[in-house]
Amino acid sequence: MDLDLLTRARLSTMMFLEFFVWGAWFVTLGTYLATDLQASGSQISLAFLTQSLGAILAPFIVGLIADRFFAAQRILGVLHLVSAVMLFLAGRQEEFGPFFVLALLAMVSFMPTLALANSISFRRLASPEKQFPAIRVFGTIGWIIAGLLIGWLGWEAGGALANTFVMAAIGSALLGIYAFTLPHTPPQPAQGRATVRDVLGLDALALLKSRSFLVFFLSSILICIPLAFYYNFTNLYLNEIGVRSAAAVQSLGQVSEALFLLIMPLMLKKLGIKWTLLIGMVAWAARYALFAVGDAGSLLWLVIIGLLLHGVCYDFFFVAGQIYTDRFAPAHVRSAAQGLISLATYGVGLLIGSLISGPIVDAFLAADGSHAWRAIWLIPAALAVGVALFFATLFREKEGTGRTVSPAGPAGSSPS
Repeated sequence: MDLDLLTRARLSTMMFLEFFVWGAWFVTLGTYLATDLQASGSQISLAFLTQSLGAILAPFIVGLIADRFFAAQRILGVLHLVSAVMLFLAGRQEEFGPFFVLALLAMVSFMPTLALANSISFRRLASPEKQFPAIRVFGTIGWIIAGLLIGWLGWEAGGALANTFVMAAIGSALLGIYAFTLPHTPPQPAQGRATVRDVLGLDALALLKSRSFLVFFLSSILICIPLAFYYNFTNLYLNEIGVRSAAAVQSLGQVSEALFLLIMPLMLKKLGIKWTLLIGMVAWAARYALFAVGDAGSLLWLVIIGLLLHGVCYDFFFVAGQIYTDRFAPAHVRSAAQGLISLATYGVGLLIGSLISGPIVDAFLAADGSHAWRAIWLIPAALAVGVALFFATLFREKEGTGRTVSPAGPAGSSPS
């Protein structure tokens, strides 16, 4: 077999398992906590907050440890083996407190592997901007397959969502072992001693002197506040209103994500960065509005459209935002700028969103245990409209000294 094809297959398998593990338990987490552990909305949000904490700690693990002392594939393997143990134990807990601790340890282990998987891929590809999309799409397929399996096995309707942690643990263990067979990816030669400032990308803070980039940076944080409502409570919402095989239905969002990624170059060429980003933000508001008026009966089609808008929401804002950052930032701080935006969104933005979404959902809890979902979804819809207006009013499209890259260049990863 051609070596290049073999490398592509190995990297594609890595991506498939990477996102299969994430999708296997994270999508249905809210429903599991509400039904099996009788967790409140605030506790559910606290559990999802583990993703943000993992994202905040990930630069330290990758930048100060993995990139400096260990081969990327080996640290990937170790972290996934640790995550497998934590996930398995988390699914066996009967109280929220011990579950939270184990879920946090699982996420602290898992989140750095996203960057490591990308690093292993980019180091092995001759032309990452052209070759990476065909590899990264297998991650989206892995996420979709996980959701379809949960629906096919009937774990949501059967009250057996604890099995999702076993499935995720098995996938993580398989990837942990498989990682040691991946192409050797040694640490890059050190360019001086790494500091916390380097790892956190603080040198990129100088970009915030530009009003346009500052507006984009603040919008990136703010839009992730309503985003937390989607990540934390969509699966619970779908199950509560009676959508069958909710996790499988929810995977339509990843199908949409893959399709819209293909038209991203055309959208950027026709509309430019500002309008592409703005469409993504408006789509956020539209999605929540559709959830507010939809149901599992005659208006199920509205819910389906809301789920399909995930591709617009994610690709048109996150991927386009990564492209804008790469264009705007000077060459010597491009990586730092990408790290700063990731920390702002998956770290700060989702952390704030998780802290406020739970109490809001709890405030609309009825005596029978159901939620007033229409009122709940209108709140993030209004927040998204506010962010879109802020961005549209203050952002001025201009490019920095950077180069134009393919949408696949600074590869992001969608958690849902």
